[in-house]
Amino acid sequence: MVPMRSTIIHAAGDVRLDTIPDPTIIAPTDAIVRIIRTCVCGSDLWAYRGTEHTDEPHPIGHEFIGVVEDTGTDVALKPGTFVISPFSDSDGTCQHCTNGIFTSCEQGGFWGGLNRSGEQLGGAQSEYIRVPFADGTLVALDDHPDDTMLASLLTLSDVMGTGHHAALMAGVKPGANVVVVGDGAVGLCGILAAKRLGAGRIIAMSRHEPRQKLALEFGATDIVAERGKEGVAHVKELLGGIGADSALECVGTKGSMGQALSSLRPGGHLGFVGVPAGAPELPVGAIFSKNLRVSGGVAPVRDYIRELLPDVMDGTLNPGRVFDTEMSLNDVSSAYTAMDERTAIKVMLTP
Repeated sequence: MVPMRSTIIHAAGDVRLDTIPDPTIIAPTDAIVRIIRTCVCGSDLWAYRGTEHTDEPHPIGHEFIGVVEDTGTDVALKPGTFVISPFSDSDGTCQHCTNGIFTSCEQGGFWGGLNRSGEQLGGAQSEYIRVPFADGTLVALDDHPDDTMLASLLTLSDVMGTGHHAALMAGVKPGANVVVVGDGAVGLCGILAAKRLGAGRIIAMSRHEPRQKLALEFGATDIVAERGKEGVAHVKELLGGIGADSALECVGTKGSMGQALSSLRPGGHLGFVGVPAGAPELPVGAIFSKNLRVSGGVAPVRDYIRELLPDVMDGTLNPGRVFDTEMSLNDVSSAYTAMDERTAIKVMLTP
């Protein structure tokens, strides 16, 4: 068998498609999945840009859909099953998993990173991947979907579930006024999620015309291109001077966090899901004085896959439109360049 190819980040700005040994079954709870579609995430760019330091070469990528190729003896999933993977693995049985916080699984970890025991997990920007705790991690479909569904199903691996998490953490309710900070794939999916939860007015903060256009098509009612004090003033002007009921922070920087908090009315809710970059801070004094409620973190998307899947399958949700560029896995380096230079919203890769 020809050794498989996997994307390896060697240093800032240095992403390569390397040849590595094929993954094998190690534990009876493992599965080997042939990856059908994967992609580049905005959070991958923190390492690519050097914001997150790369000490040594390692796999990268955490979103994939695929087909089960082989399983350990304790796995209920059958070879040939089409599966969606969350961006982390989880045993499904520990206390954190039973509480629904799969991303804090006592034995789990994130694709391309280390699990709790220090084992290097495979990266999703690959041809194949070993999935520990397959039954507790993967979500199976009854049938193989049509190719036209693959993009939207791939978003359930991360960005659609993360946008949904932001909306839930921000307490979005029917009729609510919502501001979304971040016009990447997560922010755009946050708009879809807020609309799905019944928001009355959705303000997208975006300075890029293609993203503004998609935001409006996804359900945004207004676009605010300004930032800082000017952006806050524009948001408040649109909302009668008092600010938003809910804010979705979908970037992860100090500036985006301040933008979201400042855009809220007193008593408003912040849902933050942007992977922290640098040293974002929560201004406790402002939160205290405005009685703001702040919640968020790593989205436990495994449960959300089950919740959102019916809406994707019947066409109610079409989050796959965030993929405005498709490339072969052979061109993964170009995919990172396109994401870094913001000439693509999100790049889908075909191994």
